[in-house]
Amino acid sequence: MTIRLPGAGGALWTYEPRTEPLAPTPGTPFTSRTVFSAAHVVADPFADASPDSPAAVDWDATLAFRRHLWAHGLGVAEAMDTAQRGMGLDWAGAAELIRRSAAEARGVGGRIACGVGTDQFTGGSLAQIRAAYEEQLAVVEEAGAQAILMASRALAATAEGPEDYLEVYGHLLRQAADPVILHWLGPMFDPALEGYWGSADLDAATDTFLQVIAAHPDKVDGVKVSLLDAQREIDLRRRLPQGVRCYTGDDFNYPELIAGDEQGFSHALLGIFDPLGPLAAEAVRVLDTGDVKGFRGLLDPTVELSRHLFQTPTRFYKTGVVFLAWLAGHQAHFTMVGGLQSARSLPHLARAYELADGLGLFPDPKLAEERMKNLLSLYGVNQ
Repeated sequence: MTIRLPGAGGALWTYEPRTEPLAPTPGTPFTSRTVFSAAHVVADPFADASPDSPAAVDWDATLAFRRHLWAHGLGVAEAMDTAQRGMGLDWAGAAELIRRSAAEARGVGGRIACGVGTDQFTGGSLAQIRAAYEEQLAVVEEAGAQAILMASRALAATAEGPEDYLEVYGHLLRQAADPVILHWLGPMFDPALEGYWGSADLDAATDTFLQVIAAHPDKVDGVKVSLLDAQREIDLRRRLPQGVRCYTGDDFNYPELIAGDEQGFSHALLGIFDPLGPLAAEAVRVLDTGDVKGFRGLLDPTVELSRHLFQTPTRFYKTGVVFLAWLAGHQAHFTMVGGLQSARSLPHLARAYELADGLGLFPDPKLAEERMKNLLSLYGVNQ
């Protein structure tokens, strides 16, 4: 088993794939951390759709992937940016995804939390933004899922200062039926969110974020922080009110943040736990025993892959996530909503294959090799 891969400079080199995968097995629920995987959607490759058409989703394959995550004890964070929310998946598609996944979660006893945003419209007044949030919150609550209040492009464009964020989020938290997760998504994931919480100064933005939480601590289960800045997350979690969790969304520094320190730790809500699902679950179960060194030994080697998938432009990490799901056999094709399979280069995908294979992430290494060779042939690389 050898395969010729293109390097960053375009030259081909010979790689020898791993022959034996890791074999994590489903186990007991986690006891020390709450862990969500933000899951991708599987496109329907046979739909006659263009990149700007409404998303065509393969519902059977999409729900099967969620069952895979639940089987390993992970929670599913649904209809988030990993599912191409705002990048091909519109609100109508997201609402159907939420309803279907929540019903599936009830059937298998899986944990689920779903994104609530304002993407059914692109602009307007604060009152219209509140109404858009309320519409989506109602869908999530009616589905029986926990709500994740996501950052809003419309609010970022409309708000004149921190007071507008305090007003909108305060209104939503007062009416939420159950405690929610607040999501702070940085501009590296979505450039339209620059200056969220009313300031481009992250210290000032953090103060506003904490004001929102402090005013309604009983309505905030936790916060998800996706700023790719480990020290800022640590500083923030040390300032959270008692009982409010910090869910790391830092796909660059997650092992150290989840392991924590003498003053606390982060739970997790991560896009990288889509391809890493079984391995991440095994690592957390090791952590449940108090074995921090064993946890880091399993998870630290995955960071190179994660940093590769999430490299600039970070918002295109979804391409690598779906690519690895195809190689791992979780779906029959490498097609994405909105045609985003073209968003990363062949050398980028080849490196992702190499790193994932080295970690033993492919249940069937031979299948992964064959699929990688098929992709390479489309680019004119003959083995």
